[in-house]
Amino acid sequence: MKRINVQVSHIGESRQKATPDRRFDTLETVPPSPSVRSRDAKCETQGTKYTSSGTTPCLDIDTPSLACKGTTLPSMRASSILSTAPGTRRAAFALTDWGLLTGVALIWGSSFLLIAIGLEGFPPTLIASLRLAIGAVTLALFPASRRPVDRADLPRIVLLGVIWMGFPMLLFPIAQQWISSSLAGMLNGSMPIFSAIIAAFLLRRTPGRNQIMGVLLGLVGIVAIGVPGIEGGPSVLRGTLLVLVATISYGVSVNLAVPLQQRYGAFPVILRAQVVALALVAPFGLIHAGQTRFAWGPLAAVATLGVFGTGLALLAMTVLAGRVGATRASIAIYFLPVVAILLGVFLHGEYVAPLSIVGTAVVLIGAFLASRAEAR
Repeated sequence: MKRINVQVSHIGESRQKATPDRRFDTLETVPPSPSVRSRDAKCETQGTKYTSSGTTPCLDIDTPSLACKGTTLPSMRASSILSTAPGTRRAAFALTDWGLLTGVALIWGSSFLLIAIGLEGFPPTLIASLRLAIGAVTLALFPASRRPVDRADLPRIVLLGVIWMGFPMLLFPIAQQWISSSLAGMLNGSMPIFSAIIAAFLLRRTPGRNQIMGVLLGLVGIVAIGVPGIEGGPSVLRGTLLVLVATISYGVSVNLAVPLQQRYGAFPVILRAQVVALALVAPFGLIHAGQTRFAWGPLAAVATLGVFGTGLALLAMTVLAGRVGATRASIAIYFLPVVAILLGVFLHGEYVAPLSIVGTAVVLIGAFLASRAEAR
């Protein structure tokens, strides 16, 4: 009985100490004490995490990432909605990380073709609304999506819903009225470059030589990809610019998602963000619903896009970003242009300009350099 009383006292004390740390003031983590480092070693070897109620298995890949560590969470200023944090794993990718990355690459790489098929039966705004609705329903089926979220972080989740889901998911189908799914996928390959730039800004770190070279190469590649669009007329150029704007928005969003995933896990964050995005986009979808030319093929494409591209892939990307950081997680985007080109050319009969393929290769090289670890 004496031992139980000691544990209860310790738990009460830990809860009192944890309460003030719910608000964050910097973008840095606090170095753990020797006792905490010892506890972390036990966590790493035995697969346990420490909570106010004792130890629980630390095997769920979407467990709030820093629950296994003895450090405070990466901070997010109460006065600043735009914030990010480093990943919790700085080592080489584990098998789990490669699995998440592969899933994201395959699903999102095929999403451009699915959008192209969806446009054969649905207007762009309705595609965005349907994929968000289906994605939200998919995530709501998981009990983890109902984890509570601190009221102070709701503005960040609202912003995430607007700039990661509502805004770009509306832009892509609009843009693909004028450009091919292959071109959209190639342009989207520049996202790691924007992610690296934004991470450097939010973390207040000067970009290293690799990052600067990568950004410059990426910009050259984007120009090469877009030149055939200029030759294709104003409509193709318009579609190209819309995709680039959406891609920049993705670069900001993946950085914002990191500290939120580390606090709550991906499920509750992504579900709430998708509800926000759906509320933003749905009115536009309803306005244009009368333009629908119903067919089972486009409906199946949009349903697949919702379940996998909007639901599960966003979830996987958020988990990966929380584990390895926004810049390294963006490596998944390297493979999107390859998947998009193969599917667009062989399954949809699209033409890809040789200069665009060269530009894609340059973008991928630049993205690789921009995502490499900086020299210390």
